[in-house]
Amino acid sequence: MIFADKLIDLRKKNGWSQEELAEKLDVSRQAVSKWEGAQSIPDMSRIIQLSELFGVSTDYLLKDSLEQTEIVQESADETAARTVSMEEANNFLRIKEENSRRVALGVTLCILSPVILILLSGAQAFGKISWSEETAVGIGLVVLMLMILPAVGLFIISNLRISRYEYLEKEPIETLYGVTGMVREKKERFQQTHNRYLLIGILLCVASVIPIFLTMITGRETFGGVIGIASVLVLVAIGVLLIIRVSIIWGSYQMLLEEEEYSRQSKENQKRYGYISGVYWSVVTAAYLAWSFIGKSWDISWIIWPIAGVLFGVIAVIVNALKKR
Repeated sequence: MIFADKLIDLRKKNGWSQEELAEKLDVSRQAVSKWEGAQSIPDMSRIIQLSELFGVSTDYLLKDSLEQTEIVQESADETAARTVSMEEANNFLRIKEENSRRVALGVTLCILSPVILILLSGAQAFGKISWSEETAVGIGLVVLMLMILPAVGLFIISNLRISRYEYLEKEPIETLYGVTGMVREKKERFQQTHNRYLLIGILLCVASVIPIFLTMITGRETFGGVIGIASVLVLVAIGVLLIIRVSIIWGSYQMLLEEEEYSRQSKENQKRYGYISGVYWSVVTAAYLAWSFIGKSWDISWIIWPIAGVLFGVIAVIVNALKKR
């Protein structure tokens, strides 16, 4: 179907006469008549105007081989994708880099928060300090809350700062000219740093169990065992700090490039199954707080988080398998 035939078809489908179409385009009726009679072709500005008026693409109007059913689907896909400019991309990357420090510090404070409580409780139990158990636990809990409160504040600030860019994580996007190249260049420059810090962070988390193994050698409970437990948290905190720091920055590049877990298919899956994640981590958090406060087990309740992380991976595999079936 040539342009003239497409124009006639679209005009009639909208119930317009040549005069009415000419009025909408601010041209003469004779111009429209010539277009429909294949005596002339409108310039590009008129083509764009026609595409907007009829809700089709310029490709459909200009390419003889393209059918409207094809272009309707194409137009729908294009409409669903949000456009990201160079300025938006740079602002997003800057905020993500700032948030990587805030979130990493906040998580580190949460992990370290029970350390003083553990040390004071152990010191009191093994006679290293003359305080009563209530005093030791009370001071430990005060320090714990003083570390958790700023951590929560950092999380809230980070969320507020990045909230207007949530669509990058959940919706398909189209980047304007130059954005993809800029992001790929930044990602390539950052890759060595990402790999190095990620490796160090993982090794620290794995090595965090060494202090516990060392205390097991003695075969008896001592204050050294308490220090060993506190050392585990310190090593995990440092490792997690490094991992989160580089992972957030790396993830910002993946979002703009729509790679890996931020691909369009993954975003679609997230829309379908994202509520499972929200419910799951809410239950885990409630279990952690209940065990810690009611059972007064701050020294071991942290183990919930690595176990929950592993179980969440299993759940994700199961959900994906069910989806495929």
